[in-house]
Amino acid sequence: MIAYLTGTLKHLDATRAIVLAGGVGYDVHISASTYYRLEGKSQVDLEIYTHVREDALSLYGFASSDEKFAFERLISISGIGPTLAQKILSGIDAPDLADAVARSDARKLSTIPGVGKKTAERICLELRDKLVLAGEPRASSPATTRGAVDEDVLSALVNLGYRQKDAELAIKAARESAGADADVSTLLKASLRQLTK
Repeated sequence: MIAYLTGTLKHLDATRAIVLAGGVGYDVHISASTYYRLEGKSQVDLEIYTHVREDALSLYGFASSDEKFAFERLISISGIGPTLAQKILSGIDAPDLADAVARSDARKLSTIPGVGKKTAERICLELRDKLVLAGEPRASSPATTRGAVDEDVLSALVNLGYRQKDAELAIKAARESAGADADVSTLLKASLRQLTK
């Protein structure tokens, strides 16, 4: 099983990365959180979860061990597969997920596209006392222009399943709270907070 991958980043979009290592290009599924930590890098290090099915072998990559830990806990829940777990971690980062679970905040989780009320309640119930994170320093995103930042955040929100109009309104509101100089990561989090109110 592949557990860790270090190599050259050949391709990156909001949901996947292709990492060249030892002459082989690995297609890795990633969350929005990992996407923003990889953006602008040429050499990357990813924690990997290898998902094996009868008809496929899929790699899921994480920029932090906390995110991988949260992913593994999520897929341990009946009815939550790797694709939904990755969507959840795109809608809320691992520390915020742990906080929501600790507070049994199913309402916050149910605002993530693909997560209904029952699934959110099951996550809170089954992961209580199981989602304790070690904690890692947050990586800051490289500075970019305001217009490019807004476009990147809009693209990420649409990829997460939000309607473009709703995403645009959330970004506009998030700009007021996050400030004109907010980077992609800060604005994305602020926009998600607007959408999950």
